[in-house]
Amino acid sequence: MSDETGTPGTPAGSTGPARGGPSPEPLRFFGTSWVHHDHGYAARRTGVAAGSLAAAVVSCLVLRLAYQGIRLAGTGSFVTVLVIVMFAVCSALAFRNTWEGFTRRHDPARQASLRGLLAIGFVGSLLAYFLRSLTEAPGEGLHREEYARAREAHARRAARRPGNPGKKRRR
Repeated sequence: MSDETGTPGTPAGSTGPARGGPSPEPLRFFGTSWVHHDHGYAARRTGVAAGSLAAAVVSCLVLRLAYQGIRLAGTGSFVTVLVIVMFAVCSALAFRNTWEGFTRRHDPARQASLRGLLAIGFVGSLLAYFLRSLTEAPGEGLHREEYARAREAHARRAARRPGNPGKKRRR
């Protein structure tokens, strides 16, 4: 994975650090293969989809065991309903939060305050990851848009400054 100048980590044909341009941000499980859909991109997407679905199924089985434990403990129907509603609401909020994270950057302070809720609703996050990986690498659209903007900004800056300003002749 190197460009014509031999810079490792830069896909061939991209504007990378060797040319002074921006580098694509790597995605979890995909690295920078999302830029040109190369280096096993399709296999990785299939693996991510299968892995996140399998993790969601296993998580639901674990939650089922927890539900049975609550029933065996005889805590009453109020506690049982409360736990079920809590997991359902937290999963729905985690799904929405994760899904929105694929199209825009989250506020770090808000994410820190939602950390507990998102941990409880982990099944929703796994399902969002699975559904997104059916169409693209999760987060690819956001990263592609940011990378395109960075390349355009770099091209505009480079067009305004022809040559090396340090080598200008002084009069």
